[in-house]
Amino acid sequence: MERTAKAALVATMVAIAAVATVPSTAGTAASTPVIVQAEGGRLAEATRAVQAAGGRVTRDLPIVNGFAAELPAAAASRVRTAAGVRAVTPDARVTVQASTTGLKATSTINSVFARETGADRLWAEGVTGKDVTVALIDTGVSANPDLAGRIVTDVPDPTSSSRTDVCANFAGDGTCDDRYGHGTFLAGLIAGNGAASKGAFSGVAPDARIVSVKVAGYDGSSDVSKVLAAIQYVVSFRQQLGIDVLNLSLGTNSTQSYTIDPLNHAVEQAWHAGITVVVAAGNLGPTPGTISKPGDDPFVITAGSVDDRETPARDDDRIPDFSSRGPTAADGLPKPDIVAPGARLVSLRASDGNYVDTFVGGGVDRTYRRGSGTSMSAAVVSGLVALVLDANETWSPNRVKHALTTTASRTGLTAPNSVGAGLVDGYAAARRAPAGEANRGITPGDGTGSLDASRGDVEVNGPCQPIDRLLDPTCTKPLEGNETAQGRMYEAEQWGTSWYESQWAGTSWYGTSWYGTSWYGTSWYGTSWYGSSWEGGTDAEARYGKPAPGGAWYGAWE
Repeated sequence: MERTAKAALVATMVAIAAVATVPSTAGTAASTPVIVQAEGGRLAEATRAVQAAGGRVTRDLPIVNGFAAELPAAAASRVRTAAGVRAVTPDARVTVQASTTGLKATSTINSVFARETGADRLWAEGVTGKDVTVALIDTGVSANPDLAGRIVTDVPDPTSSSRTDVCANFAGDGTCDDRYGHGTFLAGLIAGNGAASKGAFSGVAPDARIVSVKVAGYDGSSDVSKVLAAIQYVVSFRQQLGIDVLNLSLGTNSTQSYTIDPLNHAVEQAWHAGITVVVAAGNLGPTPGTISKPGDDPFVITAGSVDDRETPARDDDRIPDFSSRGPTAADGLPKPDIVAPGARLVSLRASDGNYVDTFVGGGVDRTYRRGSGTSMSAAVVSGLVALVLDANETWSPNRVKHALTTTASRTGLTAPNSVGAGLVDGYAAARRAPAGEANRGITPGDGTGSLDASRGDVEVNGPCQPIDRLLDPTCTKPLEGNETAQGRMYEAEQWGTSWYESQWAGTSWYGTSWYGTSWYGTSWYGTSWYGSSWEGGTDAEARYGKPAPGGAWYGAWE
């Protein structure tokens, strides 16, 4: 299909979805025009179902893995439940949808990741992530109508047992607002309800709650020591805040073995505390051995990316070059575990003046923008985990991982080092997963390795002196060795035992070695942090936007 015809068809299909309540005049009193979408690889079965019901196919629509048809007026409900049929949608006379909310060219943006991953099928059964809370360790979350009432606002202050805020802030910038632009985007993918777009750009679990744990400020920089403190915080206050899922869409290119690495050990502690941890695979592909840390940990769910090509069909997906490949560099473990849509997704913009907007320009409109990267795929998976837990509230992290990996599909995606078990299917995981648990027989890490080695090539500036005796707040230097972002020293032997094993409780948080009067603002140092293959050669469909500094971990934007 020519590109112009394809774009016109996408525009028509989105317009149909937007005005599906308009009475149809296309058919007669005895027939109803519909659009039928088939399950992957089952188009022939869907066609036979229409014919058996007395209908006829009027136009092939391969872009949505389906066709237009006319059905007897009473036959639509029968076809909806037939083998091979994914959906039956009323057709209608359409006009181009003119937006009153400032959406730019929405008729050319087909946001399909919720349909491709089965989230919409769970929504239809009333499974929306209600009563599930996702902790997001990231760049903060800006206020947005799509998240109204679901960002937890009474979060304990990391530095004082007498204060609460709308986030736990380790960034050192004095605000919970997302000044970089990454965390808000992910929060929208996880839990946005599409309020500002009349449902066009909804996230995966539109009733889930978000706990924002901020570790990076305006330029997106952070240090492993801040992430360690943030993970400890999440586990310490897990019960108080009701945290079920942890999203980590950041990492380093460290090649230190997971068996001794502090960051790996921290995510394992969160996992063993009953929190399902989802980690981005990284954006350093397509070379093998490029999985980021802590996505290289065998316990967590590591998410790579697919490009859904803005169609709900699964068999036309492809793996973007940027998505990191296994096996893991240090231990040769198979990763990623699964893949999910992560190319040109539409989600929430942060507040005006955020760094991504400044660097690469605005997005779709004042509320939404596009983004690409395994960060986005991890957020989609975190939303699916929220749905799975909503439907199966007693499941452990090992049970959730088993369900996701055993029901994933390799339709058209066959390289294990690129896709792991395959493309995630949230509906199948929640409703059809076989019994069992993941991670049996895996040896956990002990966290006694080097903090400096855990950083890989990531370099950030930190304070010249410890925070509690900082003489010149403008004095910065590269963090080296076992220095933390508070100007203290990480002692692997001591913290690898007592810090991790005995102080993961809310009551002891304020007495731990992480306690301080403030956290120090860090900044990128000596590295540009651009992804390696964002442009995708000469194929315009494979261009995934421009990566801002931090893009190797955070993603690309357009």
